[in-house]
Amino acid sequence: MEDFLVTLMAWFIHLDAHLLELINAHGDWVYLILFLVIFIETGVIIMPFLPGDSLLFIAGALAAKGLLDPLTLCVLLFIAAVSGDALNFTIGAWFKRRALDTSKIPFVKAEHIAHTQKFFTTHGGKTIILARFVPIVRTLAPFVAALGAMPRKVFFTYNVTGAFLWIGSLVAAGYLFGNIPWISRNLTAVVLGIVVLSILPAVAGWLRSRRTA
Repeated sequence: MEDFLVTLMAWFIHLDAHLLELINAHGDWVYLILFLVIFIETGVIIMPFLPGDSLLFIAGALAAKGLLDPLTLCVLLFIAAVSGDALNFTIGAWFKRRALDTSKIPFVKAEHIAHTQKFFTTHGGKTIILARFVPIVRTLAPFVAALGAMPRKVFFTYNVTGAFLWIGSLVAAGYLFGNIPWISRNLTAVVLGIVVLSILPAVAGWLRSRRTA
């Protein structure tokens, strides 16, 4: 049973690589699967390792091939991203009201919380928008915003704006460029490039903090 769960989690984490298989096997049910992945990655603080950026890019590329409807894809994933962040913010507010120790949250490293707090110190409220493009910070930002007592209405504005830019830009990039022959032949390298570009802001921020420490 343990081996099965490990295999299932590994498959889930690398869902981007199996997306075409899912479409062929389950048809329109793949929209629900994609919705759940984006919702869980943005809404569940202990699941920051799901393949958000690469999944959106590949979904856009498959939409360009006619395997997914681009409008349906964008609308559903936008709703998933907004509602996921809203859930995450609500959980953070719950922790704040009860003055709970965030360092004891399973699978969440205290340094990741601290790094996200520094991200807020540097970028202010627009962190909610910028964090959409930074793995791990993307998942922690709404939670930390609630801990910092960001007003819910202010958070909602940033949440909707960030979700629109994140979903729209990566799905559009996959739709426009994902099926260019060179990119299709080197999709793994492209996806890795997306991941590297996504984490560059976090790395740059960490380097700056090291220099000023």
